[in-house]
Amino acid sequence: MPYVIAASCIDVMDRSCIEECPVDCIYEGERKLYINPAECIDCGACEPACPVSAISQDRRVPPDQSHFVADNARFFAEPLPGRGAPLGMAGGAGVIGPLGVDTELVASHQGD
Repeated sequence: MPYVIAASCIDVMDRSCIEECPVDCIYEGERKLYINPAECIDCGACEPACPVSAISQDRRVPPDQSHFVADNARFFAEPLPGRGAPLGMAGGAGVIGPLGVDTELVASHQGD
């Protein structure tokens, strides 16, 4: 997984990264954005666009937020609440629009 969005995006979702993504692989949950690892081309355009520094390469995620690497993948690999199938390679966030649901980790996240 090239890029991951971690905790500082929760309840912020500035969306600047979405505008910079050339392949439309940043999807909108209810409280956080998620990068589809199968659709991301590892260009890095999203990282400097994030005003809260929530985006980094998976190997550079701060150790205290490393659980967001697996959680970001889970958003696409497992069925989300209220959905019968995983998103998988959904074909672009613009096609689907805001999903209005998050992974369990993000949905239950309490501010630090």
